[in-house]
Amino acid sequence: MEKLARKQVQQLTPYLSARRIGGSGDVWLNANESPFANEYKTDFARLNRYSECQPKALIEAYAAYAGVLPEQTLTSRGADEGIELLIRAFCEPGQDAILYCPPTYGMYAISAETIGVERKTIPLTADWQLDLASIEANLDNVKLVFVCSPNNPTGNLVKREDIVSLLEMTKDRAIVVMDEAYIDFCPEASTVDLLAQYPNLAVLRTLSKAFALAGLRCGFTLANQQLINVLLKVIAPYPVPIPVAEIAIQALSEAGLARTKFQVLDLNANRAYLQVGLMMIPGLQVFEGWGNYLLVKFPDGDALFKAAWERGIILRNSPIEDCVRISVGSRDECEKTLGFIRNYYS
Repeated sequence: MEKLARKQVQQLTPYLSARRIGGSGDVWLNANESPFANEYKTDFARLNRYSECQPKALIEAYAAYAGVLPEQTLTSRGADEGIELLIRAFCEPGQDAILYCPPTYGMYAISAETIGVERKTIPLTADWQLDLASIEANLDNVKLVFVCSPNNPTGNLVKREDIVSLLEMTKDRAIVVMDEAYIDFCPEASTVDLLAQYPNLAVLRTLSKAFALAGLRCGFTLANQQLINVLLKVIAPYPVPIPVAEIAIQALSEAGLARTKFQVLDLNANRAYLQVGLMMIPGLQVFEGWGNYLLVKFPDGDALFKAAWERGIILRNSPIEDCVRISVGSRDECEKTLGFIRNYYS
């Protein structure tokens, strides 16, 4: 079977999601999930019928929440499917390329590699911002430029003026894809308002993080109508199951949004608690984070990661040397994690 697979697939290293890596413990802070397990109702009696491709009530609810028009909104199986749809719709295999700026989310590269699309990388600067001059020098054949803000795993925001500069330099050349998976923790930093000025902008969103619905797999792409219409040509016929749409609509209701706002405030407070506590431990470098996670540099990141794993505290190793990403969980989870790290270095 391996020999029958496409050459790109044979050579592909799969993305190691938190669940693929595994682990066993009672503190799970490795996947940037929410610790809140909210309850919703769904009508399973309707499952003999196919779902709508783009459920009208869901599209209208998320468009209202995001401050865009329904025709500027597409829903998919998580933001990950949005990444794949954009590459499939706009990149010719063996001809076009995507560009992204590591360290950042790994699925941009894997989605492109799976399809046979070239991957260009321009590393972030020392302060994890866009290297605009190098990006501009490498835009030949590039159709999509992926930018994550807040960036995963670093946690920082990309400067708005740099995003505008990037949109200007890519006009009529490439689409800038802003991955805003964590924007609900800092909504003032969103770039959605730039859609009115830049037709080459697409924004990825998800209900997995702030809305505490990682297991639902419901995401959105926000863009101008012409771009959305292109994506509708390549999306699966029934991408959003009926229970997913029903639960997502409840989460986007007035009561659901109020609950999410309260939980975001709680998680932001826990992030501040964790950040201050870690900063008081000598030898650690705690980077400022704007999502529901923090990146921390340890004297020996691998050793700390393994020691926590053995104690049932499941964190996330980072591609950045000696850095570990810690998701913000409940206050109890943050206290256990902080206590373990303090004892480890005492």
